[in-house]
Amino acid sequence: QVQLVESGGGSVQAGGSLRLSCTVSGRTDIIYAVTWFRRAPGKEREFVAGTIWSGTTTWYTDSVRDRFTITKDNSKNTMYLEMNSLKADDTAIYYCAATSTSLVRTPTTHAYWGHGTQVTVSS
Repeated sequence: QVQLVESGGGSVQAGGSLRLSCTVSGRTDIIYAVTWFRRAPGKEREFVAGTIWSGTTTWYTDSVRDRFTITKDNSKNTMYLEMNSLKADDTAIYYCAATSTSLVRTPTTHAYWGHGTQVTVSS
């Protein structure tokens, strides 16, 4: 079993910044990648960014590529999402998740999920 706990959400004005954290515990040895997804009101869950748990490769969805940065500190079993130049369209519940597969962009391949943290961007 893998447990994930997000923190760092909040409310910010457009153009502002937030940093989300995701602390991972349990069977981290079975994790291939850790990923951020988000669900906006009235929309389906979408991939935001991901990284290989024991490596350095990262992936981003196009809409955040130049504004968000995913990093991790394996010594703390924590992944971060630095979000800059936030827009109203970034308003969503952000979830971190873990997968043992290479299908990082696909929510259904992630067996482990956090409870989510709300990000609200006002224009």
